Amino acid sequence: MSPNRLARRLSLCCLALGGSLLLSLPALADAIRQTKGDFDDKFRQLEDSLPTANTWRNAAGQPGHEYWQQKVDYRISATLDEENRRLTGTQGVSYQNNSPDTLTYLWLQLDQNIFRADSMAEMSEDFGGVGRRGPAVEAGSLDSPARLSLDELRRQQAMADVAMGYEISNVRDSRGNPLDYTIVGTLMRIDLSAPLRSGQSTQFNLDFAFNIVEEDAVSARSGYEHFPDDAREGGNDIFLLAQWFPRLAAYTDYEGWTNKEFLGRGEFTLEFGDYEVEMTVPADHIVSSTGVLNNPAQVLSTEQRARLTAAETAQRPLFIVTPQEALENEREGTRETKTWRFSAQNVRDFAWASSRKFIWDAKGHRQGGNVRPFVMAMSFYPKEGEPLWSTYSTEAIIHTLEVYSRFTFDYPYPTAQSVNGPVGGMEYPMITFNGPRTTLQDDGSRTYSLAEKQFLIGVVIHEIGHGYFPMIVNSDERQWTWMDEGLNSFLDGVAGREWDPDVPWGVEPADITDYMRSQDQVPIMTQSDSISRLGPNAYSKPAAALNILRETIMGRDLFDFAFQQYARLWMFKRPTPADFFRTMEEASGIDLDWFWRGWFYSTDHVDIALERVFEMRLDTENPDIDFERRRAEDAAKPASLFVQRNAAAGLQTWVERNPDVRDFYDENDRFTVTNKERNAYNDFLEGLEDWERQALERAIAEDKHYYVLEFANLGGLVMPIILGVTYEDASSEDIYIPAEIWRRSPERVRKLIVVDKPVASIVVDPYWETADVDIENNHYPRRLIPSRVEAFKAQGSGGLTGRDLMQDIKTELETDEPAADAEAVTP
Repeated sequence: MSPNRLARRLSLCCLALGGSLLLSLPALADAIRQTKGDFDDKFRQLEDSLPTANTWRNAAGQPGHEYWQQKVDYRISATLDEENRRLTGTQGVSYQNNSPDTLTYLWLQLDQNIFRADSMAEMSEDFGGVGRRGPAVEAGSLDSPARLSLDELRRQQAMADVAMGYEISNVRDSRGNPLDYTIVGTLMRIDLSAPLRSGQSTQFNLDFAFNIVEEDAVSARSGYEHFPDDAREGGNDIFLLAQWFPRLAAYTDYEGWTNKEFLGRGEFTLEFGDYEVEMTVPADHIVSSTGVLNNPAQVLSTEQRARLTAAETAQRPLFIVTPQEALENEREGTRETKTWRFSAQNVRDFAWASSRKFIWDAKGHRQGGNVRPFVMAMSFYPKEGEPLWSTYSTEAIIHTLEVYSRFTFDYPYPTAQSVNGPVGGMEYPMITFNGPRTTLQDDGSRTYSLAEKQFLIGVVIHEIGHGYFPMIVNSDERQWTWMDEGLNSFLDGVAGREWDPDVPWGVEPADITDYMRSQDQVPIMTQSDSISRLGPNAYSKPAAALNILRETIMGRDLFDFAFQQYARLWMFKRPTPADFFRTMEEASGIDLDWFWRGWFYSTDHVDIALERVFEMRLDTENPDIDFERRRAEDAAKPASLFVQRNAAAGLQTWVERNPDVRDFYDENDRFTVTNKERNAYNDFLEGLEDWERQALERAIAEDKHYYVLEFANLGGLVMPIILGVTYEDASSEDIYIPAEIWRRSPERVRKLIVVDKPVASIVVDPYWETADVDIENNHYPRRLIPSRVEAFKAQGSGGLTGRDLMQDIKTELETDEPAADAEAVTP
């Protein structure tokens, strides 16, 4: 259909635009048309950016019919030297080559080497630079000197006082023959004595040892924490052991060996396998570990084993080691040892914790299903965590399993554990390290702030949630941090809000607007070691994006089905971003390429401004109706200021001073209707086809209100336009405009809405669901910007939730009245 014919047909429906807007349809199109050469296709298909589908990963986002991944099994024997804070071990490794390739060497990760003074992480550290892990420093400027915190001095001294990093020895094949190896920073290459062909396996052994870092001093993901004030002479330690043994690097179809240097920020890429691990520790220690304890009779008392059995059906967590028993245990030490033996199947890593300080509680979780009907949830913590930990930690574990399994799959492992120590939050198969503590008061009680309570519940949910992503859905953490942190933050936001919706969990779209508008950001797809602000980039922004997908763009039913399909397809496999993007689209039937491109590949932000609203009324073409309406509209215009002031001054016009001079036009204004207009109207009606007359008559009878809304995309990120419309009768409704409205004009669009009642006001994104960074340009008419004048004195961080109300509530009220037994004071 030609543009002119289209314009004629549409004009027969609207006939004419009332008010001040008198644009033809071609003129309307010209007003929003892109300048030649500057078109930015926000809806360009993502396939030209994604890797080509193949037999390993198909175009539907599924593992292909020839998908493969390696398998690595470990046998490890380790000894914890508490006095010297040193770990020694020997390990045997069985490596199964399931790839189609022939391998001549293997790469291992030596993560403890990051603490060496000559590590790449240490040598490349930008003093005071962005994205730094560890104690605070300030780089300084022309106006202020650089500053070194006491925490940083402590870190420097700790790393200088003790030799850090692995000591590797006795690397031999299964026949005892030495294998050549080369250490490259945090990596080690073992050269095989014979090529390892597809389908073959090889075995080797090695010995290792390292001095355990003090986590509080160096800011690590594991290490020990010292408690010098314990009753035991010399105090006690909690040991958290992670990245503690040389681990095989992953060999993948998309990268080959994932042998990137460990710089501290990017986490880990690992293979699944089976573990047999024994740890020899002081005999009075309690050990929490990945896997199942194989020798409980040798390391637990009869009473402890009975309590574990009772905990399986308990309504609330039961103590396996009570607070009183832990307190007594930490008063003494021993030179005797016990060996704890654990096994774990089909896990990608192994971690453990050991201390004589641990209180231990447990509660059984009967999740049903055929995969793992029963899971034991357990928490380990010192007295410094009470009473917060015994109240919430294990309950939060079970809540997490319930919510995450609903969105993904039944939790497949026999245990889920939360351990308190120096690490603020880290995750490993079946075990997590979580940091919140309580405060000892002068009266001997222990209290905690609301913020500390929220921190504990939130971090337990988040770290236990990592048991699904990436411990089971095994994404490459070092390459694509958001694939585990972002997806997990989205689900921990679901679980958190299902725990208590009044807690600010930080995953709402409005929570990331400051970051979205900032200049200090990189695309979500950026490799983790190059991200300047990891928290908002890899956690909050992708979590908010998924929240928007579920609540605003896809809807819960389609999103939940597609997300669950992704999780189940890639359970115990290694997905890439392309697999996630493709699965979400294939399973939902929605083209989301524009969303992935905008949110994950760019730093655009959402800022949709409602710039103008044109009110239109339908012209009937009947002069007796339309001319009278135009007369009323003309009369409603404000009178000329000149005329108003002349009248106020008593000045008469010439017409007023000469009333005897009159003619036809003094009795008939320009809106007077003549038969000429009436005849033209009749001719117009006679020229209409039947369908045109019916459409016109219906439109006149319905007398609807027509509005053209003009939107500007100021932030560059295309999104649906959600309108909250309030009518003059105080009623309201929401109108949803899909993001596809921006497809041909991504910078500026107009939308016609036809409603039954006159509109009083319109607001874009009324529920703050699209992460729009400027809500003030969303209102039409513009609203007064709410603010207040407030006298204030600067306060410390933490705000209201940072107060320790449990302690502050004990404070007595200070008054000017003397105490009842106070003596009178004579001036």
